[in-house]
Amino acid sequence: MKAKDNNHDGQSVPVPTLRRLPGYLSYFKSLKINGLAHVSSSQIATTFKMDPTLVTKDLSHTGVKGRTKVGYQVDQLIDTLINFLDFNSRENAFLFGVGNLGRALINYEGLMHYGLRIVAGFDVDKKLTGQTIKGVKIHHLDTFRDLSIKDPARIAIITTPDDNAQEVADLAVAWGIKAIWNFTPQSIRVPAHIIVENTSIYSDLAVLFNRLNK
Repeated sequence: MKAKDNNHDGQSVPVPTLRRLPGYLSYFKSLKINGLAHVSSSQIATTFKMDPTLVTKDLSHTGVKGRTKVGYQVDQLIDTLINFLDFNSRENAFLFGVGNLGRALINYEGLMHYGLRIVAGFDVDKKLTGQTIKGVKIHHLDTFRDLSIKDPARIAIITTPDDNAQEVADLAVAWGIKAIWNFTPQSIRVPAHIIVENTSIYSDLAVLFNRLNK
């Protein structure tokens, strides 16, 4: 996700707020589908099991304001959040590691609705070279340098085996990648100016199992 550097009062938006905003957006879209024109912070808070003051603070970062006894306009909330989160833009990404998870991400059309377009896949398996998945061509990893110069993207999605993640991250950064979405449990090391977002399925699974069984 690419968020604004500063909000309307010059303060950086907290990461927890950024993580909550897409959930709000999805909820507001469902309200619109059901014909609701307004929603209050209390209603939002009840849905997400949060304190209403936190909801109000989250939304204040976007500049949107509600009205006393009326609440927020649903249409305005949707438009504001889409613009604030840059979900109406198009950011190209390269995907590294075209296994089951990589294929699933390429096939998932929802990413396009939120501004992310996977334009090429890379893998070391020569049997995959030249294949096309959902319109995305798969290339051998050795060709990444030349392709990245010809058709650059700023985001790398890493779904490789764990022990290949650092090597791929090094290659991606060396040839212009500015942000990495890492789906491996490997803790990758990058220069300070590179953005890394880790999404660990195994970490989430550990929390789920722990809460389920204890």
